[in-house]
Amino acid sequence: MKCSEIMEVCRKLAPEDCACDWDNPGLLAGRSDKDVKKIYIALDATDKVVEEAVAWGADMLLTHHPLIFKAIKKVNDQNFITKRLVKLIQADISCYAMHTNFDAAPGCMADLAAKRLGLSDCVPLEALGEMDGPEGAVSYGIGKSGFLKEEMTVRELAVRVKDVFGLPFALVYGESLMEQRISRVSVCPGAGGSEIEGALAWGAQVLVTGDISHHQGIDAAARGMAIIDGGHYGLEHIFMDYMEGYLRQRLGDQIQILKMPVHFPAAVV
Repeated sequence: MKCSEIMEVCRKLAPEDCACDWDNPGLLAGRSDKDVKKIYIALDATDKVVEEAVAWGADMLLTHHPLIFKAIKKVNDQNFITKRLVKLIQADISCYAMHTNFDAAPGCMADLAAKRLGLSDCVPLEALGEMDGPEGAVSYGIGKSGFLKEEMTVRELAVRVKDVFGLPFALVYGESLMEQRISRVSVCPGAGGSEIEGALAWGAQVLVTGDISHHQGIDAAARGMAIIDGGHYGLEHIFMDYMEGYLRQRLGDQIQILKMPVHFPAAVV
């Protein structure tokens, strides 16, 4: 199967038109006409991921985060990003990324996270547009806002976040809110600091996200909304399991798939 055919399978799930304007999803390196028999899936195209993809003999590297975000003027082994590109191209590995298009598309990152938390009656936290679905137009966007089936405390929700995402730890901003009973929750996997105002406007009592700064956290809590920070990787590593299952179901046994084991990039000491 050609790389271009696999990209079309991915685009049916998460069209690149769903991505934010600032993003850079798609085929970032390699050949679209490459014959693909092995796909390696990872969240980030790190040195370790590139090395393992090369060693395994992968034909295609599928990641969530794009290896290239900004314009590159030189592609050589003198820069840690372009060094990875050189290795991929030398090994004839096509590198394809599904970033904010996967974050936003119906049934993808936002919906997967909301489902893990047990949220219902969900709406996009930041609406980006509408897509045609089996039952008509479906709104899509970054994150979700919805309702817990039963009220619980902020502390109990933090434990749930830790459990359902398999996290080694989670940070909670809003110590005075820990025992407050809540039902309205917004979730934004990845970096969600820019979604704080939207969550507050919707009436969220808790925002579950990652990459929250000190001032963002304490200021949100001062306004009555707790923030549970599960980490950028912590909430988004679900991309790997989902895409493995999605591709296996649609590509069958003709393609071998290997995914990077979950490995949190941060630790508490």
